[in-house]
Amino acid sequence: MLDTHRLRLLREFAERGTIAAAAAALGYTPSAVSQQLAALEREAGAVLLDRTARAAELTDAGRRLVDHAKRILAMIETAEADLSTAGPTGRVTVTAFPTAAVAFGPALVRRVRAHPGLTILLRETPLEEGLRLVRTAEVEVALVADWSGRLTSADPGVLRFYPLIRDPVVLVVPRGHAAADPAKPVDLDELRDEPWLAAPATEPSRQAVDKLLSGTGGIPPAPWEFEGLSTILSLVARGIGIAALPRLTLAAADRRVVARDLPGTVQARDVYAVARASSVRRPSVAVILEALAAAAERLGRLATRPSGSPDAGPGIDGLRAGGTGISRTGAVTSWGYREPGQSPTRPLRTARPTSSRLRRRSPRARRAAGCWLRSRRSGSCRPTPAGRPRSSTTAGAR
Repeated sequence: MLDTHRLRLLREFAERGTIAAAAAALGYTPSAVSQQLAALEREAGAVLLDRTARAAELTDAGRRLVDHAKRILAMIETAEADLSTAGPTGRVTVTAFPTAAVAFGPALVRRVRAHPGLTILLRETPLEEGLRLVRTAEVEVALVADWSGRLTSADPGVLRFYPLIRDPVVLVVPRGHAAADPAKPVDLDELRDEPWLAAPATEPSRQAVDKLLSGTGGIPPAPWEFEGLSTILSLVARGIGIAALPRLTLAAADRRVVARDLPGTVQARDVYAVARASSVRRPSVAVILEALAAAAERLGRLATRPSGSPDAGPGIDGLRAGGTGISRTGAVTSWGYREPGQSPTRPLRTARPTSSRLRRRSPRARRAAGCWLRSRRSGSCRPTPAGRPRSSTTAGAR
């Protein structure tokens, strides 16, 4: 009988290409993986690997067994999810590209807190890594972005794609910039000589910026390149330049930037939650997918709300700058995710009397309130202890 653990090792080897890489991914030594694959060959009665002094590759029998292993392991996972009667428990591993981790992370944390037996591990990975990690069962859910519109055709029947939001590219400028005025239409020709900041040429967001700038008159400007959209956003906030960024990046913004909708056809990316089809019925995975869908719905409503509306932050079209917040009444805030009308997950601090207010009181008013100033520096006030003798200065003031 074929051992399912060894089938997983064979599938991992097929994904990674080398025994060393498969061992590193699973936390084993290369010799241990090699021994387990040799044992699988004895169980299967066929040569699965063509080994040389420097490398190993799958034989025809090995490739056929890999296809069977994928189906067998998926059926096992489906059966485990179908027979699970317990509530959401255990650890769920989610991977996301950095801007999605900032935007959706607080919503995931709040939903997980509602289930004491459930924990979450949120990892940040490059965009291209998410699908592979889900496919190899290293993570349960991945947040991925698709600029091409063809991502959902990958691994039909193995992966399920849940559309979350469409994330358009917007113009981001410092708050004091002339283009920050909402009454003035955005004219890219006027902005072509500005210092543009962009990701390196290999990044998908950079390709969107290049298409945008190619529509300006004359030779398109060459942007300054910086790694990471959050880095670019921080530099714009400091007045270094301007940028065209996906709107979701503004989940980590501050009040020093303003986002403007771009004219004409706007480049955009689609954000998906991806999970294995065999795992979506597991209660823990279902909780994560529901939390992502609810957060995406809230983000979508805020993104289409005009600037200056009651729930919108000033100047960034609904994605509120301030802490990690997105809305004053809901979604991601520095206190955590909350629905409209719900109290934040931590109590807000109440205002305390300042020292200047206390100093404005007369000595008679302070005595009437039963307070005495502990020090002029701190300005704090506390009730006079019972039986405390009045000083001669206080008695003379009466």
